Amino acid sequence: MPQITDTVTAESASGFAELARKRYSVRSFSGMKPGREALLRCLEAARLAPSACNAQPWRFIVADEDRLAAALAPVCTLKGSKLNRFVSEAPVIVAVTEESPNLTSFFGSLFKNRPLHLIDIGIAAEHFCLQAAEEGLGTCMLGWFDERAVQKLLRVPRGKRVALLIAVGYPAKEGVPEKRRKDIGEMSSWDRY
Repeated sequence: MPQITDTVTAESASGFAELARKRYSVRSFSGMKPGREALLRCLEAARLAPSACNAQPWRFIVADEDRLAAALAPVCTLKGSKLNRFVSEAPVIVAVTEESPNLTSFFGSLFKNRPLHLIDIGIAAEHFCLQAAEEGLGTCMLGWFDERAVQKLLRVPRGKRVALLIAVGYPAKEGVPEKRRKDIGEMSSWDRY
């Protein structure tokens, strides 16, 4: 049984491993707005993401208008705390809504008691974030926000849910901070738990 205890170092990483290493949750943005061309490449990466039964149960709403991004920032914070205050620095906020999956995916979710559409949204959102890292952009996925306020600001139709938000912009600091992660041996095994 292979025993892997070392992680990929910055010096040895290349290709996708290097991209995965440099993608992290940015919580300090420079304020410089990314161009729409870069954001379109991020959307294209998300569009290409796989999904259960090819359901593609997502819609990405890019809020890059200054006033709109500024209006979204306060609905991501917890009053009286520091939670998500950094969002006010992000020049772009992307909302990902839950869209109706196709029937095969819908019934598969029911049968297996597993929210396949949420798994799919997570995959598409990470594709977006990985492409953003490739573009030199920083991202942070947000699960804490006032959903009704976001729906109202973005004119999300009734009955649609906002699954997550992604703060997007150029990182305020260059370089990738050290990632504290479990050792490979702690988070994986071969052939049995």
